[in-house]
Amino acid sequence: MKVYNTLSGQKEEFVPVDDPVRMYVCGVTPYSDCHIGHAMSYIIFDAIRRYLEFRGYRVKYVQNFTDVDDKIIARANALGIPTTELAEGLISQYFADMDALNIKRADIYPRATEEVPKIIEVIDGLIKKGHAYEAEGNVYFRVASFAQYGKLGHRSIDEMMACEMGTDKEHPMDFALWKAAKPDEPWWQSPWGRGRPGWHIECSAMSLKYLGDTIDIHGGGQDLIFPHHENEIAQAEAFTGVAPFVKYWLHNGLMQLGEEKMSKSLGNLITVKEALESYSADALRLFVLSSHYRSPLTYSEEGLEAAHRGAMRLRLAAHRQGGDGPTALEVSVYRQRFTEAMDDDFNTAQAIAALFDLATEINRAADESHSVKEAQKELIELAGILGLTFRAYHFKVDAHVVIGIAARAGITLKKGAEDEEGTVDYYIQQMVDKRDELRAKKEWADADKVRAQLGELGIILEDTPRGTVWRYKR
Repeated sequence: MKVYNTLSGQKEEFVPVDDPVRMYVCGVTPYSDCHIGHAMSYIIFDAIRRYLEFRGYRVKYVQNFTDVDDKIIARANALGIPTTELAEGLISQYFADMDALNIKRADIYPRATEEVPKIIEVIDGLIKKGHAYEAEGNVYFRVASFAQYGKLGHRSIDEMMACEMGTDKEHPMDFALWKAAKPDEPWWQSPWGRGRPGWHIECSAMSLKYLGDTIDIHGGGQDLIFPHHENEIAQAEAFTGVAPFVKYWLHNGLMQLGEEKMSKSLGNLITVKEALESYSADALRLFVLSSHYRSPLTYSEEGLEAAHRGAMRLRLAAHRQGGDGPTALEVSVYRQRFTEAMDDDFNTAQAIAALFDLATEINRAADESHSVKEAQKELIELAGILGLTFRAYHFKVDAHVVIGIAARAGITLKKGAEDEEGTVDYYIQQMVDKRDELRAKKEWADADKVRAQLGELGIILEDTPRGTVWRYKR
C-alpha cells in the first residue's frame, strides 16, 4: 500500500511505526455550523481509516476541537453568551452532522480548554531549550531556532516572509504559543501570567500526549499545510528532539464554490444540515469520494444530482431480487480492483468505478434470473468500506402502496427484493422508467398521469439532460 506524503512530495510505501496505526486529524473550531467543506475532509479521512481497518490494521484515531479561539470569543460576545455555551452547542451539532454522514467517531476528542496543563508543559520546555521566548505575557516560537522550518511546504523562510506583516516580535515569522489575556476573554493561569493557548500549539500538545513522539498519519485540508502544520512540526520536533513528528502527512483538496474555497470566513458555505435536507448521506459521500482526495472539488447541484443517481443505482443493485439459476459472476475480480485502487494512495474514484461495474453485472445476472446473493454481499461489504449504507433516503411509503399506485397507472412491477427499503426504491424507479418510455413515445397524457401518481407518494421528478431524477419532497 502506497500513500502520497506531502513532506516528501511523492508516494511512499505505508509502513506503520508500530501497532496500532496512530492517526491524528485536525478538527473544527466550533463557532458556527459545519459546512460541506468540513464534511469533505472528514468523509475522506473516515474512508481512509475504514480501509486501514479493512486491511487488518488497528487504528487509534484522535481528532481535536479548538474550543477557544478569537472567532469563538467574538461570536460568543456578540450573542451575549459564554464561550463554553457556544462551543458546547456547536460540538453537539457537529456530532449530529457527522453521525448523519455515517462518519465513525474518533477514539479521542481532546479539547483545547481541557489540555492547558500539557500545553503549558510543552511551551515551558520550548522556552528552556531556547526555541521560544516570553514578551509582555505572550510567548512566541523562535522560528530561526528550528533549521528545518518550511520543510513541509517546501519553502524557505524568506519565501514565506512575503506573506507576513511586520510585527514587534524578534522575527516577523515567529508565532504565538501563548496569548496574554485581554478583557472579556477566557483565561488560564500560567508561568507567564493569565492567558490562553495559541492555535498551533494545541495540536502538537494533544498529539504528543495521546499518540506519542512520532505518529503515522496526520491529516487535514491543504489550507493547513502552512502555517498550521508547518508550525506543528517545528513545535513538536523542537520540544522532543525526535524526528519525524509525523511519518506520513496526508492533505485533502478543498471544496470550492465557483472559483473560491468554501469557508466560514468567506460566508460562501452550505451547511451539512442544509445538504442533508436534499441529499442522502450516501449521495454526499459518493460526491466527495468520486474524486481523488488530493484534488479540489467544486460544489454543484449537477454533481450532487449525479451522485444521488449513483447512490440509488448502487442501492437498487444491492437489493434486487435475483433468480434461482446458477451465477457466472466472478466477484473476486471486483474485490481485487477495489483493493488495488485503495492501495494506490486511497484512490476512491477508481474503487467506486469497480463498485458500479459490479452493480452492472448484478443487474444483468438478475435480469437473466441468476442468483446474485453472493455478488450483492460483496457489493455491500466493499461499499461499506467507503461508509455507504444503502439505506433508503426519507423512507415514507411501503412497497404495497407503490404497487397499488402502479396498478392504477396500468404498470406491472417486477418483483423486488425482500428488504423493504430497497424494494420501495426499486419499484419507484420502475415507475420513473415507465414514464420515460411513455415520454419517448410522446404519450404525454399517460406520462403525466404517472408523474401525478408518483406525486401522491410525495415524490418529485426532475427532468435533466442526464435523465430523470426523483426524490422525496423535503
